[in-house]
Amino acid sequence: MADECCGSGEHRPGGTTSETEPGRPHAVERLWQVRELRFAAVAALLLAGAWPATAAGAEAIGTGLTLASAIAGAATFVPGALRNLLRRRVGVGTLMSIAAVGAVALGQLTEAAMLGVLFSVAEGLEHYAIARTRRSLRALLGLVPPTASVLRDGAESRVAPGDLVVGDRLLLRPGERAATDGVVRTGRTTLDLSAITGESMPVEAGPGAVVHAGAINGGGAIEVDVTARTSDSSLARIVHIVEEAQERKGSGQRLADRIARPLVPAIMVLALLIAAGGALLGDPLVWLERALVVLVAASPCALAISVPLTVVAAVGAAGRHGVLIKGGMALEELGRVDTVALDKTGTLTRNTPEVVAVISTEQDTSRADVLAAAAALEIRSEHPLSRAILAAAGDVSAADDVTAIPGHGLRGRRHGRLLRLGRPGWIDAGSSAEEVERLQALGATVVLLERDGTLAGVIAVRDELRAEVPVVVDRLRRMNIDTAMLSGDNSRTAAALAAQAGIHTVHAELLPEDKARLLADLRGGGRIAMVGDGVNDAPALATADVGIAMGAMGTDVAIETADVALMGEDLRHLPQTLAHARHARAVMLQNVALSLAIIAVLIPLGAVGVLGLASVVFIHELAEVLVILNAVRAARIVALPGVATPAGTSPPSSSDGGRPQPAAPCCDVC
Repeated sequence: MADECCGSGEHRPGGTTSETEPGRPHAVERLWQVRELRFAAVAALLLAGAWPATAAGAEAIGTGLTLASAIAGAATFVPGALRNLLRRRVGVGTLMSIAAVGAVALGQLTEAAMLGVLFSVAEGLEHYAIARTRRSLRALLGLVPPTASVLRDGAESRVAPGDLVVGDRLLLRPGERAATDGVVRTGRTTLDLSAITGESMPVEAGPGAVVHAGAINGGGAIEVDVTARTSDSSLARIVHIVEEAQERKGSGQRLADRIARPLVPAIMVLALLIAAGGALLGDPLVWLERALVVLVAASPCALAISVPLTVVAAVGAAGRHGVLIKGGMALEELGRVDTVALDKTGTLTRNTPEVVAVISTEQDTSRADVLAAAAALEIRSEHPLSRAILAAAGDVSAADDVTAIPGHGLRGRRHGRLLRLGRPGWIDAGSSAEEVERLQALGATVVLLERDGTLAGVIAVRDELRAEVPVVVDRLRRMNIDTAMLSGDNSRTAAALAAQAGIHTVHAELLPEDKARLLADLRGGGRIAMVGDGVNDAPALATADVGIAMGAMGTDVAIETADVALMGEDLRHLPQTLAHARHARAVMLQNVALSLAIIAVLIPLGAVGVLGLASVVFIHELAEVLVILNAVRAARIVALPGVATPAGTSPPSSSDGGRPQPAAPCCDVC
């Protein structure tokens, strides 16, 4: 946070402690544990006791209690201001210290006490808001169990998660959480990843499947080979990235800093001019008091904290729901996006091609026979289409004398018959040409099977559109956000999938560098976000105003390349995240506007004597409290109609006892 923030030193999101209390941790659990608020309460009680004492005629007691109240309130910021002066740093704490000491010197003890109480309350609320956000984020690490079952030398033992090393074998029983990342060695189960990715549906896991720290075993017992220490796990990495992100400044925060930093010394010069110039015109004590009023009125405390607190709240809330936003700049740019470009494969589609149609063209050949023959040729291929055909065919034996014909297909022998499998054109579609055209128009990749020179069958493979995509595109359109599809696939396939998704702007047959170049044209003077997988889309992610990585859990490249990372695979988090960023940006602008308006109004009123020190202190600190409370609103995730909330849960209701319930499907296909 800016040095001009409330107090002479403040709790910074990145982990530095307050200079008003060196070494103080952030881990406050309740408001009454905040040091500034405790001092403010003591000062308020002393001030409240002074009023009846003075009214009863015990003026000495009343004066003593008022002075004690002023000292108690000032204790939260004056020591830090003095330390900063020794370091040649001047901040808001310096202004407030001068005002408090000056008020005491002028005999305005009540005003000095009120300044101390209200300023301490505002500073304490700021620290509490930051600590609360950080505490809720760090609570993610609470998903790691206190102990883990590990198999070493054939024996099971319980160890602390921090004692796990790469290569250990975890035993994960039903209902237990994974202490760190690993790979399933034996057993099959379902894993609940909702706390990490924000997706409520469990995923199947068997040998070779990745297990992330914090995942809940929802099925049978499994053995997991540890691949990362707990301090390097995906869960720890999320917390680390979000905490680092909170330090990054957006343009709005830099604007607030640019205004606040020179404003502090300018205020001091203005106050000196008022005191000196006024002394030539009238009573020096009157103008000195007005100079002190201007010091308080023009203090940019609310301005300095207006954006950073909003960023902390919004980024922290997103991080708790499986969305990593890398700081204020990414948050602000995300809130200004009016065009979203989406990669096709792996973002709009599942990136798992499936056989969607099998047609037999011979009377004595069944569809199963067509698949088996094709799989026999594809069994040693690593092509995505081959994996789809093999998955559909099941267990088959390899064909003999298999030869790959580059750019065409495969050739081999099975059961003494010559087989060819390849694209239309290399193999004549014959009477099936019309059916081939129809399947290709639907976005499928078609391969033909020929046996002894005769067409035996047609197989169509397609990477299916994610079920939620049409809902997402419709929601983006309602938010006045344009969408475009960018794909390296052929134009026919891309156009077919775009039509299913409801996307009207389609660019196909693109190389990675082509996608990056296209963004400038698609931007159209606004802000554009690129959504991709963070690997082959890296140039476009880096070129866009905001790069968004899809399904980034455990993928360092995706997290590092993008400005925002959606940890899960549910694309419905995209419009929700954009809406969250828009809401946060609106809160930022409200806070900056309120802060500047208060300064603009209070300075002239204080300089001409319309408002006294007590009134200005009250209004100024009230504005600061309002800014803090408004900033906290940025942590609220606003549910969008027809779109799942980021955690995959709906807001709790009174009928369910306050427990989050699974979100209802947004449509019949979701």
